[in-house]
Amino acid sequence: MKKIIIYIDGGSRGNPGPAAIGIVFCNEKGEIIKQYSEFIGEATNNEAEYQALIFALKKFKLLFGKKIASQSEIEICSDSEFLVKQLKGEYKILDEKIQPLFLEAWNLKLDFGKAKIRHISREKNKTADRLVNEALDKENRVKKLI
Repeated sequence: MKKIIIYIDGGSRGNPGPAAIGIVFCNEKGEIIKQYSEFIGEATNNEAEYQALIFALKKFKLLFGKKIASQSEIEICSDSEFLVKQLKGEYKILDEKIQPLFLEAWNLKLDFGKAKIRHISREKNKTADRLVNEALDKENRVKKLI
């Protein structure tokens, strides 16, 4: 399998507050293969960013299988400097709520042949960000109906 680029984003309205994630799978040419958004409940922005990463890694393995994952090269793109620097070992993980999320993400990352994480600008992460906001807006509309 060729390289897959995965754009991730997580966000909350309130911090903590209602939170959602957005994930976009692209091929090497930047063409969208799959995209996902999901409301995740109450979380901080940082927790939502980690949840997006965890969802993306799990979803890749569900879509393509563990064997292909172990032979694949993935590049994860996030506009969260916090997440990227923690996964690169540049920032310590001090928040007790983030520690288990970090460990889960780290262990999932080990299942891939090559997994690189890269910090990108918000401008380059618009699709994942749009998916987060759509999931939050949809959840808000549902609550207003009830």
